[in-house]
Amino acid sequence: MNRLILPFVRIFRFYYDGFSSMSWWGKRVWIIIIIKLFLIFIVLKIFFFPDFLHRKYKTDKQKSEYVLEQLTKSK
Repeated sequence: MNRLILPFVRIFRFYYDGFSSMSWWGKRVWIIIIIKLFLIFIVLKIFFFPDFLHRKYKTDKQKSEYVLEQLTKSK
């Protein structure tokens, strides 16, 4: 069991040591990057990519049939 956990602990320590010894400027840059990623993946998904299938169809079978129909439909 220890052999499985040890690599993850070493990776965590590597990043923890790197971020804790980072300069003030580097920490600010990472904060900006994290905020931008949050905006891209969370806010934009909520407002611009609504769950179309959930609103239109009730069951998983109906959803899968619709997706299959759209994928195999010839134009």
